Amino acid sequence: MLSAEELTYHVEGCARNRRESQKILYSSFYGYAMSICDRYTNKPDDAMEILNDGFLKIFREIHHYQPAYADVVSSFKGWLRKIMVYTAIDHFRKNQKHKLVTELDSVEYQMPSGSADAMDKLSYDEIIRAIQDLSPGYRTVLNLFIIEGLSHDEIAERLDISTGTSKSNLSKARKQLQKILFKLNQIQVTKNAV
Repeated sequence: MLSAEELTYHVEGCARNRRESQKILYSSFYGYAMSICDRYTNKPDDAMEILNDGFLKIFREIHHYQPAYADVVSSFKGWLRKIMVYTAIDHFRKNQKHKLVTELDSVEYQMPSGSADAMDKLSYDEIIRAIQDLSPGYRTVLNLFIIEGLSHDEIAERLDISTGTSKSNLSKARKQLQKILFKLNQIQVTKNAV
């Protein structure tokens, strides 16, 4: 990770279109940015497209960037995060908004009568992959509401949907995610028993 001084130097370099500074910022924040983009899609190619589009926006607008608070690195990460989330929203609008979300509604899973601590056995990666299994509409609303902390009115405005649709998609996403996670847990229990 870059120090505050290095980050400031490279932000200024990017504002002057220095390729070396752009390369250093990209490589320094690639993992952080990809972890954000990865939550909004289930395809690695789409996550990479969101990431690269986001960095293009960053490099185009970096001359406007000013640290919001004393911790320069955290301030930059917050700015980068916001751009990546908005880029993911744009990607959703452009590619997914009008696709049907009924495909997951037709899937049925049996809810296991297992232990209450089943969620404790799932890893972060398994939970992220389960979120990626949601339809694009459900996944986007879930991420914006739970992870980004947006209200249903804000989500509706950003995605150009009604507030009711946002609430409905969140409810369906939670139910579907629960089914997917319980199924994952059952698969693990079966593997461990063998």
